[in-house]
Amino acid sequence: MMLSRFIFVLAICIFITSSYAPENVNADNTYTNPVLVETIEIRRMNPARYIGILGIGDPSVILYEGIYYLYPTGDNRGYDVYISRDLIRWKKGPRVFRSDEHGVWAPDVFYNPEDKVFYLYYTVNKRIGVATARRPDGIFEDQGTLIKDAIDAHMFQDDDGSYYLFYTTYPSFRIYVQPMETPLKKKGEPVQIIQPSESWEKDHVPITEAPWMLKHKGLYYLLYSGGSADSEEYAIGYATAKSPTGPFKKYSGNPIVTKGKGIFGPGHVSVTEDITGTLWMVYHQQKDRSPGWNRIICIDRLWFDEKGILHTKATRSTPQSAPIVIP
Repeated sequence: MMLSRFIFVLAICIFITSSYAPENVNADNTYTNPVLVETIEIRRMNPARYIGILGIGDPSVILYEGIYYLYPTGDNRGYDVYISRDLIRWKKGPRVFRSDEHGVWAPDVFYNPEDKVFYLYYTVNKRIGVATARRPDGIFEDQGTLIKDAIDAHMFQDDDGSYYLFYTTYPSFRIYVQPMETPLKKKGEPVQIIQPSESWEKDHVPITEAPWMLKHKGLYYLLYSGGSADSEEYAIGYATAKSPTGPFKKYSGNPIVTKGKGIFGPGHVSVTEDITGTLWMVYHQQKDRSPGWNRIICIDRLWFDEKGILHTKATRSTPQSAPIVIP
């Protein structure tokens, strides 16, 4: 019985990993994308069949005590952490979360300064759960399921200390927000805030996913991705509201990041900052225009203009000014 179970699991998900941190830091304090590449040969039957090369993607990044910690989608059975002091040179750290199931995607890590606990919101087999740890590179202990039929969680804490968990329903790909009493406990009912409505969001399959919340001068900016995530058409847009629960209005200039000039399928953004307060989006691109999941991790600057419009530009191989960090 044990042997048959082992063979069954092996058949579901077989992987071989290879990785490198590109030599992309120049003497003039510039860098080039990508900043992190790791590929996995995978055979996954469920929850969505995929056989081929998977490049790590869907990055979630936090800054803690001067060090950046990056958590991406990996081998679909758990999450590894990658560690950097400059957002450019990354070292692979330990495996911080494991699952007995396959279909482990799109993590989000949130540090709560009130209880000094790190919360990992994971997607496993089309449901969102939460796990906790006392260190950003520690083992996260599962605390159970929060939301079913959902993916792509993101925890946001407002200035008044209130918590909001954003997520994408699956397979309808609508974005909801769930007010939270604590990082572990829901409060009230979820609210739908956006759904696929624009032509760029409906490439192949109508999708709005990968929410990430920013707040700037009292206005809430919801970054999200649209279009097919396994295609070169995947892109990034945003919507704004005066409250974390909406109503949200999509920016008329969406998408703000899309394919072109050697860029393929940019999406699933997270945001952090350097010591000057400059914002950086950490996201993935497709390696080329081939359909599939061969992603590469990139970083690019993000900024607001005087009218409050959010700007960014995806780059590949072209030198850019590097983040300013503690030496």
